[in-house]
Amino acid sequence: MLSQFRHRHLVALIGYCDEKNEMIIIYEYMENGSLKNYLYGSDFPSLSWRQRLGICVGAAKGLHYLHTGSTKAIIHRDVKSANILLDENFMAKVADFGLSKTGPEIDRTHVSTAVKGSFGYLDPEYLTRQQLTEKSDVYSFGVVMYEVLCGRPVIDPSLRREKVNLVEWALKWQKDGRLEEIVDPLLAGQVKPDSLKKFGEIAAKCLAQHSVDRPTVGDVLWNLEYVLQLEGNDGRSEHNRRPSLQADHANHLESSVSNAEFSMGSAGDLAGVSMSKVFAQMVKEEMR
Repeated sequence: MLSQFRHRHLVALIGYCDEKNEMIIIYEYMENGSLKNYLYGSDFPSLSWRQRLGICVGAAKGLHYLHTGSTKAIIHRDVKSANILLDENFMAKVADFGLSKTGPEIDRTHVSTAVKGSFGYLDPEYLTRQQLTEKSDVYSFGVVMYEVLCGRPVIDPSLRREKVNLVEWALKWQKDGRLEEIVDPLLAGQVKPDSLKKFGEIAAKCLAQHSVDRPTVGDVLWNLEYVLQLEGNDGRSEHNRRPSLQADHANHLESSVSNAEFSMGSAGDLAGVSMSKVFAQMVKEEMR
């Protein structure tokens, strides 16, 4: 299944070894690690709002390809900020297909399967009924959207009871029309009210309790691109900001790579992938 994936927003499978007791899978090296590391839990530099939106759009494109790019949909089943990786240009690529599942037959609405995934991101309908659909990925992606907006973990036991669960907390503020009050403080002054409103509405729809009430990932993608348009061009180039961001991140890169470049990914266009980088890193991390 992995060898059939070819998309610029899916981490590429480079090759594998299955000889005697050696079982190795090699994936495209993602220089800037995971989206999660840039949102919380590390001292990595913060991403701008436009960068975060661009990453959401890229990840949505990757998921849309999984859901529609072949005869049968591929359901990722573990969409989370830790599985959205960033290349040298901070382009998002979906990774870690270890739990992926082929979607339902044409005459069926879901796949019945044991519940697997990450706590805090699981579709409640899948959790209670063990019925997996593409909309399960959409729910998880809605959680990621609130992570991106609020810059905090999905579950944080250190916070007051009403704030522990990000989804419950954010949806309450969304319902009260006060979403701007829980935006990541590092984004102060960057988020336009109309784009914030639309972004919050999309995330809330993704998080509907029943899958039938959620949009498709294609609809989510279209709306995210619209949000990016609402932000307009503020005259500052994202490309010009990246070098300083990468320079600040250089000291953290080596320590974070082991979880990034070897995450499960897809076979894609391998042009531009440096094999020397991959194997040099394997030596550094002493994989054995």
